[in-house]
Amino acid sequence: MDFFSKMKDAEYNQFIEDIISKKPLTDDMIREMLSVSDRAGLKRMFDAAVQVKEHYFGKSVYLYSFVYFSTYCKNQCAFCYYNAKNKIDRYRITPEELRVLCGELKDEGVHMIDLTMGEDPHFHNTPENLLEFVRIAKEVTGLPVMVSPGVVDNDFIKELRKEGADFFALYQETYQKELYAKLRAGQSFEGRIDARNNAKAAGICIEDGILTGFSKMKLSNGELIQPSVSDDIESAIVSIRGMQKADPDQVRVMTFEPQPGTPLAETAQASDLMELKVISVLRFVFPDRLIPASLDVAGIPGMTDRLNAGANAVTSIISAGSELEGVVNFDRDVSLNERERDAKSVIKKLKEMGLERGSQESFESYLNRNKS
Repeated sequence: MDFFSKMKDAEYNQFIEDIISKKPLTDDMIREMLSVSDRAGLKRMFDAAVQVKEHYFGKSVYLYSFVYFSTYCKNQCAFCYYNAKNKIDRYRITPEELRVLCGELKDEGVHMIDLTMGEDPHFHNTPENLLEFVRIAKEVTGLPVMVSPGVVDNDFIKELRKEGADFFALYQETYQKELYAKLRAGQSFEGRIDARNNAKAAGICIEDGILTGFSKMKLSNGELIQPSVSDDIESAIVSIRGMQKADPDQVRVMTFEPQPGTPLAETAQASDLMELKVISVLRFVFPDRLIPASLDVAGIPGMTDRLNAGANAVTSIISAGSELEGVVNFDRDVSLNERERDAKSVIKKLKEMGLERGSQESFESYLNRNKS
């Protein structure tokens, strides 16, 4: 498709102006954008997304540490390495270990501490354990804190807010209910939506996220989840529209990565091109919102591609030498001193790209504005 390459310069510039003024896209427009495959069209789409990003955020990029503090989980998500049935080594750090880690993070240049876990019964059954972790992160670093606890009830969300949680991350993965039931077996579709809405109502910024790369997915029993690229596009459209309903403060997309020991382990790996196109479309649909580029999928090179497609935050930053894991962990077999997942490496690359670490003041201004 040649949605962008066929545009004359005046039309292309008008398209960018329309997006900046928040003119909505139709489903057909999104469908055409996600079908772009020619090099010229892709370059124009990515360039347009960057222009929109720079209108709202300039050259600033925001950095989030990643503290995956527990890899225990009660769920059996088909796509996740840490699902309850996978026979893997797991860890759960102690409050004292978190305090030491946060002490190391506070001067590294990150804007926010991202506290992430599986739905670990140790924290879900005793919420005070998680509240203590939020308190420690706030006290030691003085930075905003994002928490990714899974689905929790409204009373607990209010307690998170009292302890100073600034961001609540909970990904739907897909807004296609049939696909959701296969990916997140036994988990309530509406329950995840309700938890995000409750966090928004409590005055916490919210993040939603989706997966792409479904066109080659199949379960271990041979059942196809999505048989074609066109279905991947339609899934993305449904999910983008689903995300819009809650007016999230941060939106993300990640390419599905087959994980050993999971029901989808034998699935062929999809290209990340669809993810890059979805990032651009998310920038057009959510022009003034944060969109992450994760280091967890393809490291610094992958970060570069995603920033060049319209992202403006970098997630999954892990201190040099840290043994903590990521969610996808493309570099699981790489030695710690070769991971290049630390803030210093990210900032160095940003400078090479003509970008800059945004100020802490501008980041917190964004959070406070969206909370209110």
